Amino acid sequence: MIPGMQATRTGPGTFALEFETEDELRLEHRTNLSVGGLRLTTTETLPLHSNIELTLRGPAGAEATIRATVVAPLPDGVALSFDANADELLERLLASPDRVAPPSDPIAEEVLEPLPDSSGAEQDAERTQPLNQRLRELPRVQKIILATKADRTERAILLQDNDPLVLSSLLKNPRITIEEVVRVAKSGFLSYQTAEVIVKTGQFMASVEVRVALIHN
Repeated sequence: MIPGMQATRTGPGTFALEFETEDELRLEHRTNLSVGGLRLTTTETLPLHSNIELTLRGPAGAEATIRATVVAPLPDGVALSFDANADELLERLLASPDRVAPPSDPIAEEVLEPLPDSSGAEQDAERTQPLNQRLRELPRVQKIILATKADRTERAILLQDNDPLVLSSLLKNPRITIEEVVRVAKSGFLSYQTAEVIVKTGQFMASVEVRVALIHN
């Protein structure tokens, strides 16, 4: 988590994160929010794939509440994945409280224009890189978060990753195919935890190919 960013538990399964400055918020948006993720610093043990409610507070006091899923343990906390629109979330948090829509209005339903991003030139340069290279150079946390929502092309690249947590996160992607699960089951980087996710998922174990791949690995 970015230094100075405060994270507190507010109740069972609920947390609050406060961004003290705009720079802090924009940096978190570029590194994590833009790919649908967040780093939550906590000394508590949160079960993998558990759901939490997260209230984000911007530097001017504006708030937004999202639902997030724990996708990986980190040395100082956990990595979270969420489905809210990151650009709309950024604009809401940068606004003054009196300009923010009522909390009952879902972020996904707001019609907002994205704020200008000073890092546009940097992002354009990144887009010119081959997808394979961009994904391989992503920080570990971003790979794990992306794996839960990656499209078929992205999944094909991430399936070659040697990080067991990336493979486990791929298995939580609702669009993953049985063919891809077989590739995970055959992977030389298959861990006990990843195999357990496969075994505990009925639709995966209904496939003979998946069961055979597990037995031979």
